[in-house]
Amino acid sequence: MTMKSAMRLRNENHIISSIPFFSTLVPEEIEQVEQLFRKRHYAKEQIVLYEEETSSFMYLIYSGKVRVVKLNDEGKEQIITIHKRKDFFGEMSLLDGKTSPATIIAHEDSVIGFLAKSDFDEHLMRNEGIRSKIIDLLCTRLRDSWAMIKILSFNAENAQDRVMSLLERLGELYGVKDARGKIIDVKLTHQQMASYASVTRETMSRVLRSMERSGAISVLEDKAILLNRSFLETRDRKDPASSVAVI
Repeated sequence: MTMKSAMRLRNENHIISSIPFFSTLVPEEIEQVEQLFRKRHYAKEQIVLYEEETSSFMYLIYSGKVRVVKLNDEGKEQIITIHKRKDFFGEMSLLDGKTSPATIIAHEDSVIGFLAKSDFDEHLMRNEGIRSKIIDLLCTRLRDSWAMIKILSFNAENAQDRVMSLLERLGELYGVKDARGKIIDVKLTHQQMASYASVTRETMSRVLRSMERSGAISVLEDKAILLNRSFLETRDRKDPASSVAVI
């Protein structure tokens, strides 16, 4: 094995060990799990999996980002979430054999690893430590769902609250701290952000312009959104009673 290949294998094993329910495995077991994942390259906007295919695999992102969407009858997207490097998804489908109500699309050029349900059942579900960690994971997934419900809980007329909650959530998931505030490290068009928050594109653009004029956010040269300190401070001072409880 060349030095470059050995380094690549160590990096991939590190990604595997970052998955919570694999964290109890010893290095030899991590390497065995790595061999179970089948990797594929996807170009930006390429379909990774259709809804009807989601019951057969768990997926791990080795590089890039994907978005999880629900498509309506006209083919328009409702973004459910965006996954980045080291994120994984589909584990619930492996447990109950049911499809996830979503389609997976490469948000940028990506490398995705697939773990088949048969390998998951045969090699992993016999491990008591993994089963315990999966329960913890499902609780985390539930909290993530509550966070999305919080964004959609505002009345449609209160578009600014929806947009601000969306930006806050994007900052939590993809924020990179900066001396000026927090940069959202995921690129979304106004249409994609609008579908995420269930508002129109025109409304999203209008609210973002208003927030930029007020100094709450800044749009950087590469089109990334900077949540300025004033935005973060305002959200920190918000009334907890207006939030959906996360226990």
